[in-house]
Amino acid sequence: MGTRHIDFVIADAPPPRLDKALSRDVPADENLSRTRLARLIEEGAVLVDGKVVLDAKAKVPEGAVVSITVSEADESHIGAENIPLDIVHEDADLIVINKPAGMVVHPAPGSPNGTLVNALLHHCGEELSGVGGVKRPGIVHRIDKDTSGLLVVAKSDAAHQGLAAQFEAHSVERYYRAVCYGVPDANDPRLRGVKGVSFEPGNVMRITTQLARHKHDRQKQAVLFHGGRHAVTRARVVDVFGQPGAVSLIECWLETGRTHQIRVHMAHAGHGLVGDPVYGGKRKLSARSFDADAAEAVRAFPRQALHAAVLGFVHPVSGEKMRFEAALPQDIETLISVLKQPAKSRD
Repeated sequence: MGTRHIDFVIADAPPPRLDKALSRDVPADENLSRTRLARLIEEGAVLVDGKVVLDAKAKVPEGAVVSITVSEADESHIGAENIPLDIVHEDADLIVINKPAGMVVHPAPGSPNGTLVNALLHHCGEELSGVGGVKRPGIVHRIDKDTSGLLVVAKSDAAHQGLAAQFEAHSVERYYRAVCYGVPDANDPRLRGVKGVSFEPGNVMRITTQLARHKHDRQKQAVLFHGGRHAVTRARVVDVFGQPGAVSLIECWLETGRTHQIRVHMAHAGHGLVGDPVYGGKRKLSARSFDADAAEAVRAFPRQALHAAVLGFVHPVSGEKMRFEAALPQDIETLISVLKQPAKSRD
């Protein structure tokens, strides 16, 4: 494995800590994040005026000559696979993908291959400059296997750090479309009794709870009001189907981004997503809600009817504001078209 040396001089008025000073003054085109620099300090790869410094908190004077030895990025242990991708945008630093339902984002014991990461390793090839010292895509957020829609993935360390900071600050714009049971409405007296549920102007439902892993089912998340992680979801109704408002198309947006957040929050509000196998998405509709074909289309929908439709962020390298939209996938479009058809046309 090859190495390279990065030499530079600490500029005027350096920050009080070595890692911060290096992060400020290391050449930008080296794409070394502060996290990576801290690891290089620990590894003894940083020399200040010819001496190894192992303390990231050490002071460094202006004018000090720094030399950093960086190993070339290791090849990832994850295999590259030639899997077609729906690429919405790509540049030297990042790639935006419209992920299909059924694709896992990252390899795991139950899904070692066929994932988005496997596909990206093949697609990006040598363009991956190394995230954390390894040639791999930088996953900064995920959507569930059976949720479709938009994901941004970093191709460089600098992009990974910049995107991660935006997700941590909750400044990324994320809108989802979903089909749920019932109609979330401020006039529904039942909802007024559901803890954590309130309504904002424009009939926007706001769900505010804590979320944590379920005590008895490790595959699920559970709503809490003490402990766990803070989570806020907003939702508004886009369209209503059936009688009397048996199913609706909703738009959801996230103030936070927790595992299964929309799915568990909508179920908590009594408006679980159609097709959701984990949070009770297989409800029996009354005979007067739909005719047999529409009721069967709802009953048989094979996944949670959830799609990440809009993704907006600031490009972590260029500073450009970026916003992407992905139309509903065919399976949700087909479901909606069946629900919209008047009963007589299906006789």
